[in-house]
This record gives sequence, C-alpha cells and structure tokens, in this order.
Amino acid sequence: MLLVAQLSDAHIGAPGATLAKGLDTAPLLAQAVASVLRLKPLPDLVIFTGDLVESGATAEYRHFRQLIAPLAMPVFVLPGNHDSSAGLRAAFAAEGYLPDGDQLDYVIERWPLRLIMLDTIVAGAPYGELDAGQLAWLDDTLADAPARPTLIALHHPPFGSGIVHMDEMALLQPQRLEAVVARHAQVVGVTCGHLHRMMAQRFGHTLAVSAPSVAHQIALDLNEVPEPRYIMEPPGFLLHRWDGARLTTHFVASGDFGAGRVFV
Repeated sequence: MLLVAQLSDAHIGAPGATLAKGLDTAPLLAQAVASVLRLKPLPDLVIFTGDLVESGATAEYRHFRQLIAPLAMPVFVLPGNHDSSAGLRAAFAAEGYLPDGDQLDYVIERWPLRLIMLDTIVAGAPYGELDAGQLAWLDDTLADAPARPTLIALHHPPFGSGIVHMDEMALLQPQRLEAVVARHAQVVGVTCGHLHRMMAQRFGHTLAVSAPSVAHQIALDLNEVPEPRYIMEPPGFLLHRWDGARLTTHFVASGDFGAGRVFV
C-alpha cells in the first residue's frame, strides 16, 4: 500500500501578512500539516499542487518552509499561478528533485505508484497551459514504463467545473492532455489544485480530481454570471491510497472537528 497526501493552494504570505480580505492563511496550513501527522498510518509522501505562496516572494517561501517543517516524510512541490518558478526552485533546491530548465516537469520513481508532476504555469497569467514539448515529454515518459501504474499531478484543472470565473483560468486545450492520457492505460488518475474545491470528472479512461484548498474555498456558484468569492467552508486535502491494483482518493478535513470523540 502507498499513501500520498495531496495539499494545495495555501497562499502563504510573509509572517504576519494577510490576504486582501484579512485572511491569515498560515494557521490554516499549520492545521493541515497537523492533520496529516494525525493520520494512521502516516502518508508515505506529500505532494503540494501549487499556489504555495501568495505572490512568489522569497520571504513567503521561507515562511512556507517553516510551516511544513514538521512533515518528516518526503514533500514534492509544483508551482501554481501565484508562485514564482524561480522562487520555488530556490526554496527547494536543496532537495535535488527539481529539474534544470524553465519548466518544472519531473517524475517520482521510488514508490510502487509512479508520479508525474507537470508544470502548467504561464508567466503572468492566471490560466495554465502544457506546450507541445511538454506533451511530447509526457507521452515519451509514459511510453518508457507502460507497466508502471502512474498518477499525474498538475496545478490547473484539465476539466470544466461549471464555476465560470474559475473555468476561465483553467488549463487551456485540456483535450490535448486527455489525448495523451488516453493512449496510456497505466495512468490510474489525474489530480490537480487551483479550484479550491474537491470535484471529479471522467478524463480519458481514468478520473481527474481536484483538491480543496488547505485554507479558503471558492464558493460553489454555478450561475451563468457568478459572484466570485471565497468562503470559509471546512478546509482539507486529499489522501490517495494505492493498494497495488486500484487508486482510491479520500477527502480529509483538516482541523479537529471532534476527531478525538468516538461515537458508538
């Protein structure tokens, strides 16, 4: 069995800083970290699918690293549209897993479930994209190990959510990624962040899911002209369980929520 905790969209500022509406996200990330550490058994690794920080500043990444320091298991990160690729690379350079070059696409090979991490960032834009070179790299990487069950992670969702203002900044031309996935039966799932909500949609022959934010959620507004806003619904993260044959994804609420009480 392999357990992969997926955290996303912390939007950490410098110490003492808050988001535009006064939200301090740092205690919420600390709460998520504590919730990961309460899991039994502990996850084997943690992936963080983007928007680690709010504006990409060095002080923000330093603060982020302090907040996740209690995680003793390996942590792997991807940039989101609020991140700075250069800042993220510098903050995690010592771990040695981030590749050279402009795009932070890489593979995690050491566990029974192979993970492919895709960098969908377009500098200065809220939406995401995978260029032709990245898609060819993905196709070749999957073709190199057709018998290796694989989970693909990225920041931007490759599907429509029905939340109009979020769909306007999703992954451009997601059908190109779906076509690659459809050619490789070993892909057991695709997972992303960005939406600040958990949702799922069929994607090729598999399932694509989005992680909630460990901090604030995007309001579920499916009107044609929505009112974009974030709300303080219970934050959380995803826990992916690979049993050697199937991938099961759980939503885990972070915080206590009476977790110490047992009802019989």
